[in-house]
Amino acid sequence: MTELLPWAWVALGIAALTVGLAKTAIPGGGILPVAIFATVLPARTSTAALLLLLIVGDVFALIAYRRHAHWPSLLRLAPAVLVGLLAGFAFLAVGDDAVVRRAIGVILLAMIAVTLWRRWRQRRADAAPAAHGIIAASGYGALAGFTTMVANAAGPVMSMYFLAMRTPVQVFLGTSAWFFAIVNLFKVPFLAGIGLFDGHVLLMDAALVPLVVAGAFAGLWLARRMKQQVFDRMVIGLTIVGAVYLLF
Repeated sequence: MTELLPWAWVALGIAALTVGLAKTAIPGGGILPVAIFATVLPARTSTAALLLLLIVGDVFALIAYRRHAHWPSLLRLAPAVLVGLLAGFAFLAVGDDAVVRRAIGVILLAMIAVTLWRRWRQRRADAAPAAHGIIAASGYGALAGFTTMVANAAGPVMSMYFLAMRTPVQVFLGTSAWFFAIVNLFKVPFLAGIGLFDGHVLLMDAALVPLVVAGAFAGLWLARRMKQQVFDRMVIGLTIVGAVYLLF
């Protein structure tokens, strides 16, 4: 890892800052570090290296938002997420990254369209949000488990789920914080079992951790000043960018 060119270290530093921001203020922004790490590092190595930085970010997210979680939502998602995690692990060992990345991109774009359609219907008919059902939770949960195991890319999936539920900013961030803290720790022994946490990865992450911390504090400052409408639009926009990235 010490043989990385200067531009690569700069890119990884930006990604580390964004990890902190995404964990404490802009959940949909988590797709940017995925893209950068996958560009600079080999695909499997990037998944492991980014996971450790995400766990550092999870600590700050929990400190800030742990009391705002909506636990019924997490429990509703849990069975499907577990299925998705196991499927993702199986694919990570034997699958083709390119095909699955494109499939995820298509699914995310479809979710965005469905979420916006639901909101349009709600404004027209004053109906209750439709994402509370077990079918919706199962679909989003399974896809989130799969994408987070394969590429640490479940942020857009969960963003669409919580937006479809019309979750307030603080509850959105608190529930997301607990979801990813639990899931990311669950993933560690699986990736360690296939040898992805070597000494080079650990040294590189140690150098990048201070930037994650800086990004987390910047995110805490930003979150207190962000309006719900701006927050929603930012999450949707970043999710679209992430979905398009996964297509190519």
